[in-house]
Amino acid sequence: MEKPDLKFWQISNLSFGFFGVQIAYSLQSANISRIFATLGADPHSLSYFWILPPLMGIIVQPIVGSLSDRTWTRFGRRIPYLFVGALAAIIVMCLLPNAGSFSLSVGSAMLFGLIALMFLDTSINMAMQPFKMLVGDMVNEKQKGFAYSVQSFLCNAGSLVGFLFPFIFTWIGISNVAAQGIVPNSVVYSFYVGAAILILCVIYTVAKVKEMPPREYALFHGIAEKPDKKEKSDFITLLKKAPRVFWTVGLVQFFCWAAFMYMWTYTNGAIAHNVWGVTDVKSPEYQTAGNWVGVLFAVQAVGSVLWAMAIPRFKSHKTAYIVSLLLGAAGFISTVFIHDKYLLFASYLLIGCAWAAMLALPFTILTNALSGKNMGAYLGLFNGTICLPQIVAALVGGSLLYLAGGVQVHMLLIAGALLLAGSLAVQLTVKK
Repeated sequence: MEKPDLKFWQISNLSFGFFGVQIAYSLQSANISRIFATLGADPHSLSYFWILPPLMGIIVQPIVGSLSDRTWTRFGRRIPYLFVGALAAIIVMCLLPNAGSFSLSVGSAMLFGLIALMFLDTSINMAMQPFKMLVGDMVNEKQKGFAYSVQSFLCNAGSLVGFLFPFIFTWIGISNVAAQGIVPNSVVYSFYVGAAILILCVIYTVAKVKEMPPREYALFHGIAEKPDKKEKSDFITLLKKAPRVFWTVGLVQFFCWAAFMYMWTYTNGAIAHNVWGVTDVKSPEYQTAGNWVGVLFAVQAVGSVLWAMAIPRFKSHKTAYIVSLLLGAAGFISTVFIHDKYLLFASYLLIGCAWAAMLALPFTILTNALSGKNMGAYLGLFNGTICLPQIVAALVGGSLLYLAGGVQVHMLLIAGALLLAGSLAVQLTVKK
């Protein structure tokens, strides 16, 4: 039996909470390097702080996926995990930016920040993964590409809001400077407001989305309502049985997510040095550059929203993927040669094209190759192709920065080269 077509608002409701989750994620992405640099971290050590987000993802998301495949409550299969993850994220979002405000030593403040970051990443991953699963569970193959494009749109809209918060709060008069080792109020208040929006969005999703009960789910996916207890479904067995696209698209993912890890880690220092001419994290110019990074990431989100509308017009996923990554590579490489903060808008619009493809195309390609059986587990395992490259990139980031002469903008050049490699991997491994 085929799943029925869903109305636009039904598809939108499946992903609406992602708007709030992405605000939390974008606040983390744009401000973690800034927060830890403010607390006193050495630039060559910044990449190590970024190991925690993907490490938590590679652990949490497969577990959430596998457990939710076997869960059914009156609230649904995926939604309970979504709600608990969001609730935990809200608490930690109120603690993390205050790491330097508790009269702790520099070392203790960074340890507190690391622990808070670990819990924030765990909770964000727990809240994020169910949205991808809901689309796989409830949308038919004909509408799935559109549904993930809607999710991409809401994701980028959330990013736009989150990235702009510190800039907006500074503009309305909230302080963007603070005592040494303390995060400015413009950032702290951004996390507070982001947490409030997150819970409102998740409550809306919980109220509006009704998941398929087990019998209906089994009927539409052509699987048994109760799993065969004799059949192995551990992670190793599932990986052995994974469809070919799991691995081929995973290779592309490796290059793409390593590239964006370097963008998140080094853009603050790169822009401060390349545009403002400063490297001192205590200077007001460095904090101003930090706000501008939020603006640039917001421009990237706008580029992603616009390009997400163009992707469905391509005749093949493969062509859309290649073109998107080539545009993103051009954006990264151009940042090395641009010293005007407004000209950087063009660079980050191009980078947004790659981001739009990374959010929509891999999951469209993969879920079309999966049955409903073990959908959550496979999507959780596929998250490893997002997390593992970030862990590798974080581990070698400090060494690469030394080889790059300590100039952080050179790390964005490396990011461009990684996207070029990703476009080549699409050409070699993705069939259509």
